[in-house]
Amino acid sequence: MTRIWRETGFVENDPWIVETDDLTAGEDQKTLLDLDTLIVRAEESNDVGLGVVLKPADDVSRLEPYLYRLEIVAVSFPAFNDGRGFSQASLLRQRLGYANELRAVGDVLIDQIPLMLRCGFDSFSVTNATALKRLADNRLPGIPHHYQPTARSAEVGQGYSWRRVSPKSA
Repeated sequence: MTRIWRETGFVENDPWIVETDDLTAGEDQKTLLDLDTLIVRAEESNDVGLGVVLKPADDVSRLEPYLYRLEIVAVSFPAFNDGRGFSQASLLRQRLGYANELRAVGDVLIDQIPLMLRCGFDSFSVTNATALKRLADNRLPGIPHHYQPTARSAEVGQGYSWRRVSPKSA
């Protein structure tokens, strides 16, 4: 079972899907296009409100001319140990100024969600049973100290200028 989660809780009736051989968009659903298909569609039309799903090897900069037409960018995490999606999210938020929905899809684990939030993700397609249970119980793990800047503002840290303190989590 896949559920969409935001910091405000689970989202019901999310319209976005990644089509597969076994799954196609219904009448009330929207398709997250792969990068090449999105670019072709954007070049051939004036459509807005589009959605794209990025694979780990996709070059985020190719989206730049079309960002104003995107309602959502989904970043794929095919395996828990593939961190390229974190870099893609940071590039989208910090360098390209993307301000609409940024979603993590694929192997989204509970321990990664706080780090994904710091990179600028604001929604998550979660299938992992442990993650679903912990999110339903409002038990998101916290990260008390971090050393790198982030797409999200952090509270002012105490002590060293290079160490920042995260807000307390439940």
